[in-house]
Amino acid sequence: MKTHAQVVVIGGGLVGCSILYHLAKLGWTDVVLLERDELTSGSTWHAAANIHGLHDNNNVTRIQHYTMNLYKELELETGQGCGVFQPGSLYLARTEDREHQLRLQEAKARFYGLNFYEVSREQAMELHPLAQFDDIRCIMYEPEGGNVDPSGVTMAYAAGARAMGAEIQRFCPVTGTESQPDGSWIVRTPKGDICTQWVVNAGGLWGREVAAMAGITLPLQPTEHQYFVTETIPEVAAMGRRLPSIADRDGEYYFRQEGNGFLIGAYERDVRFWAEDGTPLDFAHDLFPDDLDRIMENVIRATERVPAAAAAGVKRVINGPMIWSPDANAIWGPVPELRNYFCCTGIIPGFSQSGGLGLLAAQWIIEGEPQYDMFAWDLARFGDWAGKAFTKARVQDQYAHRFAIHFPNEERSAGRPARVRPAYEMQKEMGCVHGLNCGWEHPLWFADTPGVKDTNSFTRQNWWEPVGREVRMLRENVGVIDISNFANYVIKGPGAHDWLDRLVANRVPTQVGRSCLTPLISVRGGVAGDFTITMVDRDEYMMVGSGMAERYHQRFFNMVPLPEGTTLEVATDRIAGFNIAGPKAREVLQRLTNADLSNEAFRFMRSAQIEVAGVACLAIRVSFSGDLGWELHCAESDQIRLYTALLDTAREAGGGPVGGRALGSLRIEKGYGSWGREYSQEYWPQEVGLDRLIKLDKDFLHKDAYLKIKDNAPREILSVFEIEADHNADASGGEPVFTPDGRSVGRVTSGAYGYSVGKSLALGYADPKVAGPGDAVEVYVLGKPHKARILPQAPFDPEGKRLRG
Repeated sequence: MKTHAQVVVIGGGLVGCSILYHLAKLGWTDVVLLERDELTSGSTWHAAANIHGLHDNNNVTRIQHYTMNLYKELELETGQGCGVFQPGSLYLARTEDREHQLRLQEAKARFYGLNFYEVSREQAMELHPLAQFDDIRCIMYEPEGGNVDPSGVTMAYAAGARAMGAEIQRFCPVTGTESQPDGSWIVRTPKGDICTQWVVNAGGLWGREVAAMAGITLPLQPTEHQYFVTETIPEVAAMGRRLPSIADRDGEYYFRQEGNGFLIGAYERDVRFWAEDGTPLDFAHDLFPDDLDRIMENVIRATERVPAAAAAGVKRVINGPMIWSPDANAIWGPVPELRNYFCCTGIIPGFSQSGGLGLLAAQWIIEGEPQYDMFAWDLARFGDWAGKAFTKARVQDQYAHRFAIHFPNEERSAGRPARVRPAYEMQKEMGCVHGLNCGWEHPLWFADTPGVKDTNSFTRQNWWEPVGREVRMLRENVGVIDISNFANYVIKGPGAHDWLDRLVANRVPTQVGRSCLTPLISVRGGVAGDFTITMVDRDEYMMVGSGMAERYHQRFFNMVPLPEGTTLEVATDRIAGFNIAGPKAREVLQRLTNADLSNEAFRFMRSAQIEVAGVACLAIRVSFSGDLGWELHCAESDQIRLYTALLDTAREAGGGPVGGRALGSLRIEKGYGSWGREYSQEYWPQEVGLDRLIKLDKDFLHKDAYLKIKDNAPREILSVFEIEADHNADASGGEPVFTPDGRSVGRVTSGAYGYSVGKSLALGYADPKVAGPGDAVEVYVLGKPHKARILPQAPFDPEGKRLRG
């Protein structure tokens, strides 16, 4: 066995073998995979191994499409059969909401050039003569849908990796992983130790145990999961061809042909956890006792769909473990607190995603960054707040509602609250409906009475009118927005300025009381983040960024060494904040402070340490609403005192509390992008309008990467779309945009109704070679074309007069 390697992959399941294969494919062949038992042990070997291309997340759709196409290429490349069956998949909608979801996916498929389209009941009957569709509103067909052989695919990845020089060691358990001062690792095994540049935790069911060797905890929890295969069914055997699978998500089961019978599986409401305190090390190709009674309600719905299955005997039952994250997405990416330690575990639809997971993981390890924004998978989306109780509650909810629609703006309550501020109970008494942001409970909107909850659908819901009142209140008078979910960093010491100046692309202020907006440049030259940096005092700065990206951005901070005597504190936990904004913001705030807030004394992008109602605050004149306003940052212990004073005074001026949903509408009216939606490493600064904030007369992180792309013509441009909505729904994000004659233009990243301008609006990207400002386009809201146009400028205060007034 090798004693040195570029990468050691721990875990010989589907995903571990895919990562090994893709590392070798991208040129790193000095790589080793260690498997404690036989390849496919754990969850891989017993998976149903269904494959499908479409997903609600656009980038996940891209990598699932890549994965589906890869399997046949693997067979040709390696000679190892992958058992690919692609008789197609029928997707059924029983409800109006499911129809909206399928029609939106059909529009996305057309945008990405995928094969997914509507068929009639008669056509569906021709494709699957044994099924009945009388209760179905809408049927979509994916010709490439189907399934693969789990062992065959895994062995094909392994064969391909070996052929390129990778090494695989079976029956070689890892007993320890030890980090070294230079960032490398020593991996301990009974067969000897390996010194390696990178460790990849692809431990699957043992992902928690592998992580613990490195001193980290992952939010993962295994459950039992059952499916069964029937005996031969004469009607199936007589078909002479393979029948398409049936995706009846409203029925909460999955159904496909297996041999001359059927495979039926379900995610039942009676969830059974397994191995809560750790996965047994002697577990390998093992199963649990059958318990089909638990899924019988789901099975009955399946047999009502295909009556021929009702009388069939059960040939075999698979009841095996799966390991889940709190949101059923992968736990994936480099651990920010460690050097050169990559995780890839907690994967549920592995056979639809394995190729993409492996490719993007290899890109991140070798090239420093994946080609797509995959924050939906990034382990940095969770922090220490996602503890065992939270994880278990969320996994139970995810499993039991596996096939439920994840609606735009939906906030599920399981496991909450995880983190709260002092004002949480006060806000609840005010009728606040909270949302979850990086573990924090933060205000979404304010109902007339306490205890109101969101309703959920693709159309406008119970919060639409109240949010409109909040928007109009702020635009006409004043609003108070809780911004305590923003990430706060305090940088102190003699090297504070130099460190920040080497980190970000704009010039960092050198005068106390000055602030700047600045992008952070990614490894490939894109936008990794945007921050407000304020010089608070000599050798002291405060930096404010996206709350959900707090742990993600730690990776970039680690790339620039801190000078001796200089400290970076993640101060989010101890700092709370409010944004007071609107035409009466100055009047209201002035009543609470002796500081001079006149435009001459306190200009836009200036700051000062002031007292507001006796509370010490850092006041920054900036507002994400696009209106006159100040951010006020205070100690968390003073939050209620400050909040009470601001609200009492604001109400006297016709104002009040404003939530995050209203802020979303306000920023879209102003054309402001936000990180994770409009800003990510996929987009170049010149595509999002942030290039004006980049100063090339200084050095900054990844400047060389930016110089390589800075003169490139924009591939697409961040744009504002005005949509002729049908007064029932607005864009929310992900909707494709076409020209009236059917050419692809781009896609929506954020959408909302612009209450103060009376327009349904969206932010998104448009290909300038296809459409530009003033051009007519069609935005596929609810999967149906809605007339729209690209606006030449933001509809609210495009010149920024109110912001700077």
